[in-house]
Amino acid sequence: MDQAPGSPQEPQGTHGLPSCYRHPGRETGISCTRCERPICPDCMVSASVGFQCPECVRTGSGTGHSPTANQPRTLAGGTVEADPFLVTKILIAVNIAVYGVVLALGDRFVAEMELIGLARSPQLGGEIVGVADDEWYRLITAAFLHQQVPHILFNLLTLWFLGRLVEPALGRTRYLAVYLLSGLAGSALAYLLAAPNQPSLGASGAIYGLMGAFAVLVRRTNLDMRPVVALLALSLLFTFTWPDISWQGHIGGLVAGGLVTLGLVYAPREHRTLVQVGTCALVFLVTVVVVLARTASLT
Repeated sequence: MDQAPGSPQEPQGTHGLPSCYRHPGRETGISCTRCERPICPDCMVSASVGFQCPECVRTGSGTGHSPTANQPRTLAGGTVEADPFLVTKILIAVNIAVYGVVLALGDRFVAEMELIGLARSPQLGGEIVGVADDEWYRLITAAFLHQQVPHILFNLLTLWFLGRLVEPALGRTRYLAVYLLSGLAGSALAYLLAAPNQPSLGASGAIYGLMGAFAVLVRRTNLDMRPVVALLALSLLFTFTWPDISWQGHIGGLVAGGLVTLGLVYAPREHRTLVQVGTCALVFLVTVVVVLARTASLT
C-alpha cells in the first residue's frame, strides 16, 4: 500500500514524495501509524510497530474531547497497556496447563479433545466420535493440545516471538480475536479437507494466524517486507515437506489471521468498531458454514 499523504495543503517534494508536516521541504517516505501524516527522521518516534509523530505520542489517538481522547492507542485502535504481552503469556500458560493434563490423563483425554471429523475411537472403546457427531468443541480444544515435548516447545517459542510483535500493535482484545479465529479456521479447513478419521492437534493454526497478522502489520506500516516473505516461505516449506503436518490447519490459520488483521488495521477511523467487529464476524461465519457443509457431507 502506498503511503498516505498528509493534508492537501502539505507541500509535495519534487519527486512525488510528501514533505514532513513539521518541516516543509523535507521529503519523506514514512508516515505516522496513527494520523498518517508524513514525518521526517527528526520527527519519528519509534512505536511497537512503525513510527509515530510527536503530536500523536503526546496526545494519544485523537483530538476529540472524550475522556479517552488522550489515551495512547495501538495501530488498530486498542488501548496501550502497561504489560503489552499479557495475553501472549496467558495463552502460553494455558497451553502448558493443558499439556500437563495430557501427561496426567494420557491417551483417553487426547482422544476426547483432538480434532477428528468422524471415526471410531479405540481409546474410547470403539465409540463414534468427531465434529460430525456434534462434538464441535474439538475445533477449539485441539488448538490447545500437544503430546510431544518438541511439538509444544516449538509452538510456544514461536508464539512468544510472534506475540511480542503482534499483541502490542493490535491490543489485547483484537489480538486474542486474531488468535482464536485463526485457530478455529485452521481446524475448520482441516475438518473440511482431511480424511474424517485423521486426528490432528496443536496450536500451529493459531500461530500461523499470527504470522499472517504480522505480515499485514508490516505492510500497513510500510516496513521492509523481505524478511516477512522469507519467514512465510520457510514456514510454508516446512508445512508441505515435514511429515505428519496438517497443512490444512496451517493454511486455514494463516489466511484467517491475515484477513482479520486486514479488517482491524485498515478500518476507517469513523467506522472502526463496525468494520472490525464485522470482519471478525464474517470470518467466524465463513468458518461455521465450512463446518456445517462438511458435517452435511459426512452425515
